Amino acid sequence: MSRDGGGLRTRVKTARGRTAQSTRWLERQLNDPYVRRAKAEGYRSRAAYKLLELDERFGIIQGKRRVVDLGIAPGGWSQVIRRRVPKAAVVGIDLLPVDPIDGVTIFQMDFMDDAAPGVLMEALGGAPDLVMSDMAANTVGHPQTDALRTMALVETALAFAVDVLEKGGTFVAKVFAGGADAQLVAEMKRNFQTVKHAKPPSSRKGSVEWFVVAQGFKGRQAD
Repeated sequence: MSRDGGGLRTRVKTARGRTAQSTRWLERQLNDPYVRRAKAEGYRSRAAYKLLELDERFGIIQGKRRVVDLGIAPGGWSQVIRRRVPKAAVVGIDLLPVDPIDGVTIFQMDFMDDAAPGVLMEALGGAPDLVMSDMAANTVGHPQTDALRTMALVETALAFAVDVLEKGGTFVAKVFAGGADAQLVAEMKRNFQTVKHAKPPSSRKGSVEWFVVAQGFKGRQAD
C-alpha cells in the first residue's frame, strides 16, 4: 500500500490471489470519504449517508413511529432511524445475516417469501408510517436483466407498502438509473401525494442507483 505524490490518495498494490477488480474496489473503499466518515461516526456502511441526505431533502424521518427496513443488511439505514427517532419501532428483513442493532427486530429471511409480510407486521405491532427498501437483486452482469430483477423487488416492496402503510405514510426505495419505470411511477402517484426521484451526493457518480421517495400515502383505495 502506498501514497501518491500528493500524499492524499491511498494506492493498493495487487497482491497474490487478489484480482485487479478487487484491488480497484479496495482502493476505492480506502479513499472514499463516506467510508471513513461511517467508521468515525459508528455507522455500519456508507449507505447511511444516502438516507441522511434523502431525509435532509425530503424530511422523511422526523416524527415516524413505526418503520420497516427491507434489505436491512448491514444495518446502516436502521441505525439512522434509531438515532433520529429513538422511540420508533423498527423491524428489518434480509437474506443475509445482520448483527443485532439495539431497538431493531431483525429477520433473516427472503422478503419474497409469502410469510414475510405477516412476520414483519406482527413484530411491528401496527401500521408503519415509513417503509424503506434498499433491496437490490444479485447482479448477473447483464444490465437489462439486473435492472428487471431489481425492479421486481421494488414492485413487491411497493405492493407491501400500499397494503400496510398508515395514511400519510412514506415509501422510499432504491431503483436503477432512469428511476422507476412509467407503470411503477403511475402506481405510486395513484397511491401517494408526491413522488420524487433523487440521487443523493453520497451515491457514487459511477453508480446506476437512484432513489424514489413517495410521500403522503392516500390510504387503501377501493378497486
